[in-house]
Amino acid sequence: MIELRNVETFFWVATLGSFRAASDKLNTTQPAVSQRIASLEADLGVKLFERDARGVKLTAKGHELLSHAERMLQVRRDMFEAAREQNVMSGTVRIGVAETIVQTWLPALIELIHATYPALVLEIEVDTTHVLRSHLMSRQIDLAFLMGPVLEARVENLPLCTYPLAWVASPLLDLGPEPLTLATIGKLPIITYPSNSSPYRVVRDMLTRAGVTSPRMYGSASMSMVVRMTQDAIGTSVIAPVFLGKELARGELRILQVQADPLPELSFTATWVQGPDSHAVRVIAQMAQKVAAQT
Repeated sequence: MIELRNVETFFWVATLGSFRAASDKLNTTQPAVSQRIASLEADLGVKLFERDARGVKLTAKGHELLSHAERMLQVRRDMFEAAREQNVMSGTVRIGVAETIVQTWLPALIELIHATYPALVLEIEVDTTHVLRSHLMSRQIDLAFLMGPVLEARVENLPLCTYPLAWVASPLLDLGPEPLTLATIGKLPIITYPSNSSPYRVVRDMLTRAGVTSPRMYGSASMSMVVRMTQDAIGTSVIAPVFLGKELARGELRILQVQADPLPELSFTATWVQGPDSHAVRVIAQMAQKVAAQT
């Protein structure tokens, strides 16, 4: 009879890429992991992994059986969850969040999660989409709210929200009559999202096509830094004005009219890697979708 513990060990060795990582995940020893894999291979009558000096990799049959293993573990997880009251969901969920979400509806989501699942512990990491995607795929975080979707195998994406971008400046900047040309905009620095982000690349390309040679662009992962630099009249910025309500109302910032192609929208998703321990992640993602829709 196949032991589910051995199936679980097979899944995590395949997912994490090494016996050592799987042993850490399962709180056991590497010899125990090796023994479980050997037992499962004997039960199935197939070889699951190729082993060499560089580590382990799935055989063709191992690849074929991995999805079956995942479904078995998911059925077990679903059975346990069905037997429990949802309001006793516990454990730790590591969430990576883009700062635009932090500045809009993340506090409301945290409050809702705490009220609904008081035994659930959240660890929050704030970073750029580029970094969050890397941390998600390496399983350093369980769930990411980022500019998505992430189109990778076994990755799920749930749409959250879409925010338009705008050209923003301090009233202290004398830019001349509007609508402004990109040539006028390009005389000063443009402050926006990090250099590896889609908004940065789109704005740079727009300026280049408009004849602005070597545009001065300051990319920052900190939205509060972008806002502060814009308020200090260092230059104009391209940012989502969804969280600039107070600054706009107080007249500290203003939206510019610019003769240019429309700026892209920022589309955010809740993204996670499918797995037997992803129930809590899915629930939080669905809660985030509802909170975002109400904001």
